[in-house]
Amino acid sequence: MKTDEMVKAEEFCLCHQVDITFIRSLNEFGLVTLTTMEENLYIPTAQVVEIERMMRFHFDMNINLEGVEVITRLLKQMDDMRDEARLLRNRLNLYESDF
Repeated sequence: MKTDEMVKAEEFCLCHQVDITFIRSLNEFGLVTLTTMEENLYIPTAQVVEIERMMRFHFDMNINLEGVEVITRLLKQMDDMRDEARLLRNRLNLYESDF
């Protein structure tokens, strides 16, 4: 992955006033993917919004990392089910319009 598609973890933490250990903990829980290049940690830009959401759960709502993991996985499952329902609805509409 190119560095222009990534954010330096240190800069992200400085900007959001959060310790780097939080980002590393999210990585250990499998919630984010960190990349190391030239001894620096990078976060894919596609994951920045999700990390910010997890930060709100953890810091604003005082939810521990185990809880953040559960909430994140459940939200992902809900999104997947919503996408599947939309796909099935579209297929059904296709067959119903033939009659």
